[in-house]
Amino acid sequence: MNLPPFGVTIRRMFSEYAELLRRNHDYRNLWLGFLVSQLGDWFNLIASASLIALITESGTAVSFLFLARFLPLFLFSPIAGVVNDRFNRKQVMIASDLLRALTVLGFLLVRDASLVWLFYTLTAVQFMLSALFIPGRSALLARVVEKHELVAANALDSLTWSTMLAVGALLGGLATAAFGITTAFILDSLTFVGSAWLIGRIRADTRVLPRPAGSTSRSWQEIIGGVQYLRTVPVILVIALVKAGGSLVWGAINVLEVTFAEKHFPLIFEWNGQTYGQGGTITLALMYTIIGLGTGFGPLVLRRWLGDQVAALRRGITIGFAMVGLGILLMAVPVNLTWYLLMSFVRTVGSGTVWVFSAAMLQMVVPDHVRGRVFAFEFAMLTLTQSISIFWAGAAQDFLDLSIWTTTLLTGIGGAGMLLLWLAFQRASGRKALVPDWQGD
Repeated sequence: MNLPPFGVTIRRMFSEYAELLRRNHDYRNLWLGFLVSQLGDWFNLIASASLIALITESGTAVSFLFLARFLPLFLFSPIAGVVNDRFNRKQVMIASDLLRALTVLGFLLVRDASLVWLFYTLTAVQFMLSALFIPGRSALLARVVEKHELVAANALDSLTWSTMLAVGALLGGLATAAFGITTAFILDSLTFVGSAWLIGRIRADTRVLPRPAGSTSRSWQEIIGGVQYLRTVPVILVIALVKAGGSLVWGAINVLEVTFAEKHFPLIFEWNGQTYGQGGTITLALMYTIIGLGTGFGPLVLRRWLGDQVAALRRGITIGFAMVGLGILLMAVPVNLTWYLLMSFVRTVGSGTVWVFSAAMLQMVVPDHVRGRVFAFEFAMLTLTQSISIFWAGAAQDFLDLSIWTTTLLTGIGGAGMLLLWLAFQRASGRKALVPDWQGD
């Protein structure tokens, strides 16, 4: 079949990722574990929100659920980084998966509002264990793929996350509705077991490489060791803060999208006497679909255009921040839903590119013996700024009495500010920064 040039490009692009999965046994199992785990996460989120709403009938209780998910990620990440730099990362990830499987089964004990404290406690434990898993996986990825495959592997991870955003949420909702909350929790527990089994199949040596001669660290002094390393290499510190800077902007949009869908662009229709789309559910589904397409395919296309070298990744982050700021600024123009979705696509192509390219750069330049702590720091700061951004989105409307259009405009200006800061960093660091350090890796 003769394909047009664009079709040929897309086919070649996906054949490259298929070849990576086919050829690299270890990355294939790491990726499949991520796929299964992401599916379970959406089952868990929907079932958890449904259970809390059912037994408490309180909106504040649902807010506490998200607090119980966010805070442990921020607070426990420094310790998680130390653990991932002292012990075999594969074993740490397997232990995290198996303990999360047991923790999720504990949710089955929660039957009424008197045990809601247990639910929050178990949720906090689950996400403390997630704080162990996430930086460990980011650090391990650099050990199971070749240097020239890092950007491709991170781009494929982004596409997987985006796909699960759409497919996983849909399946989680259907499973919870059709089979009940209990079944959803059991399925989530099984996904953790499946992830542990897949990670156990990785054959590469996943032990942390020895520290350079002369370096010493004792006990939990290592918690600050990662920050001290970043202080001595400020260029890498900036790269470790790229996602945090981006989430300070796009975190707010995740909240504002709900209001846009419900109050400004609701799609409602009737069929067989039933009304569908109340609360902006159909519009919100469209928005999530666009988010999935932008964050998933944007980095793939830009990588194909720019390449995998460090200088290209830096240019890609510049383009990404520009698209985030421009997209949000134009989302503040009240045209119609089509315009909003188009600008949302621009914004998410940018955010996906910033996410993928900054992760690949860190994996290229950070030495293995400190990689776990660096990624734990990155994840902790991301969680903190995302929480601040989410609070800003709500407070601007509820306490400052700003319209959603004004709030979006101010958020877009913040996005433009992040671009200016990144450009200033580019100018200050020049070409001398970020030479990949693979010695000892």
